[in-house]
Amino acid sequence: MPVRATKRGEERTPLTGSHDVLICGASFAGLTVARELAGSGADVLVVDRYDIGERQTSACGIPTEWLRRMGLIESERQRFDSLVMHTPHGTSRYRLPWTFSTFDYRELCQLLWRDCDARFETAKVNGRAAGVELVADSATNSTPAAGEIAIETDRGVISAPLVVDALGWRRMLANGDGYQPPDAPLSRGLEVHPGGSGEDLEIWIDRRYVPAGYGWSFPASDELRIGVGSFDPRFHVKDTTVLLTEDLGKQPNEYQGNWIPHRLRAGTEGGVFFAGDSAGHCLPLSAEGIRTALYFGVALGRELRGVVEGRQSREAAAAAYAEFNDSHEWKFNWMLRVQKLVPKLPPRILAPLIRLLGNRRFVDWSFRHYLDIAPPEFVQEGEATRRPEPVAP
Repeated sequence: MPVRATKRGEERTPLTGSHDVLICGASFAGLTVARELAGSGADVLVVDRYDIGERQTSACGIPTEWLRRMGLIESERQRFDSLVMHTPHGTSRYRLPWTFSTFDYRELCQLLWRDCDARFETAKVNGRAAGVELVADSATNSTPAAGEIAIETDRGVISAPLVVDALGWRRMLANGDGYQPPDAPLSRGLEVHPGGSGEDLEIWIDRRYVPAGYGWSFPASDELRIGVGSFDPRFHVKDTTVLLTEDLGKQPNEYQGNWIPHRLRAGTEGGVFFAGDSAGHCLPLSAEGIRTALYFGVALGRELRGVVEGRQSREAAAAAYAEFNDSHEWKFNWMLRVQKLVPKLPPRILAPLIRLLGNRRFVDWSFRHYLDIAPPEFVQEGEATRRPEPVAP
């Protein structure tokens, strides 16, 4: 279960002052941005209401090559070379052209943080600060400068000229657009983690569990990550998550859930950079958002590194990142069209259609194109922005 790690008592000191880069959110996207800035000499502060690695909200699966390229393979728990699709009228197995891995959330986050040289503080971000006088931070001996963006937290006001919102779908540092469930383009997901093991990565497209969406079972060494996701945020998935879990001979435990954005949003707004769920970097249909968070996090980190190293202005970085973000919109929109189509298909034709699409040539073509939406090779591009060499003991 999530552990609230916000400092209390004597540890709860005021958090104030100015930094070169302020990253709000310490999960996949935020930590990746911070890692890309390591060795740049920038004063980077990462803040989150939870400690690093303390709040898993997904099944934690990713194409294996992303773990390799990011140097995160130590967090891998289990690897799969096929996908099993269940419908009420039959089951099909797709042999994938690449492997997929489940991983340990805490360990992956800690591996990302290991390669950072930023400072971390637990604090709840409330939004942009308005009408608040900024004060110097005695720890960093820094004072606010013109053009900085002030952020209000439950420990005080902090600021930076470069601010990243990686806080999730609420998009806390935006100007506000009424993006609230159940009326926003959000999917709803819930998962449990009973003990057990399995050999297959399994998906259920079955209206017994969800009218529009799917169920899943992702084995991860000594546990099964079983859940149900609904494309319609009005459909409550707890009862059917329990149903699927019991159908698999397990008892539900350790409930974790989240809203999942399924529409790409602007990468910049009001001088703030957005990455991960706050920018809608979660693929429609599959609800895969981890490799896209890493992908866009790498891209954003490179742009911000160019600013702190004096190679470009904040405005140039914002324009480049916004263009990069928007260049993926057509891919996200195509997947959203398919997401809307699947629930309209009559169940009786779903199984034969899935079998038909299981042709090896089509699977190779479609899954390679799917991987290319956020290709792992992107990690090696622009290698000038590398982390510092480890210090010998």
